[in-house]
Amino acid sequence: MGLSVRFWGVRGSIACGSEAYVKYGGNTSCVEVAAGNHRFVLDAGTGIRGLSKTFVAEDVRRIHLLLSHTHWDHINGLPFFRAAYDPCRTVHILAGHLKNHGGIHRVLSLQMNEPVFPVPLAAMKAIVECEDFDAGDSFSLYPDVRIRTTALNHPNGATAYRIEYGGKSACYVTDTEHVPGNPDEKILGLIEGADLVIYDCTYTEDEFPDRLGWGHSTWVEGMKLCQTAGARQLAIFHHDPDHDDVFMETLEAEAKAAWAGNIITREGMVIDLD
Repeated sequence: MGLSVRFWGVRGSIACGSEAYVKYGGNTSCVEVAAGNHRFVLDAGTGIRGLSKTFVAEDVRRIHLLLSHTHWDHINGLPFFRAAYDPCRTVHILAGHLKNHGGIHRVLSLQMNEPVFPVPLAAMKAIVECEDFDAGDSFSLYPDVRIRTTALNHPNGATAYRIEYGGKSACYVTDTEHVPGNPDEKILGLIEGADLVIYDCTYTEDEFPDRLGWGHSTWVEGMKLCQTAGARQLAIFHHDPDHDDVFMETLEAEAKAAWAGNIITREGMVIDLD
């Protein structure tokens, strides 16, 4: 087995459950990366609920959850991550933006404290470790898997990841805001030569100027970064909740016409990087 990526939630900001979001999906950020027999989960948005059912069915015993940050749309599926309640499994949670702000365990505990949620984090018997690191660190959770990180430009901080396995690489770069005309050198360094870059493409170029400071980017900027860094494919991700299926169909046609490496992500999509 090589490196593969499956999208369980591709929406940003808030989940969208109406019939207008069926084609591309309405669940918030959650991406599964399989590196051989190793399983990694990028973010715990509402899409993680469906992923959990698969992990239980396939009896996946060890899971690493890599969080970009802890805004609601990236963690509000965690209380419904069924695999985390099974003491026969192991869930290792990592975050790179909270080391000097109380740590990831504290933040996740607050999310699941009464009266906000009736079941505490301590009920998740599979969670054996919540680990904080500094965005920019590199580490290996297995001898054959290397993970690199960098800090992103987002309110309260966020972390991008690059997972390398078997000569292939997949990058997860959300949530981040670019500065027009000034490519982010940290992102360029992280994604250099990558096989796949999953990038925050929340807004169009026309929408972006009215949303400065909100912490998000555009697919055009993502495409430019990939082309500059020599990355093979851009996965257009973190779709705005106002971008329904009709809107996304138009965006998809425009993006594909602009560059053959552009891919519009949808729930259930699998990309094999063999």
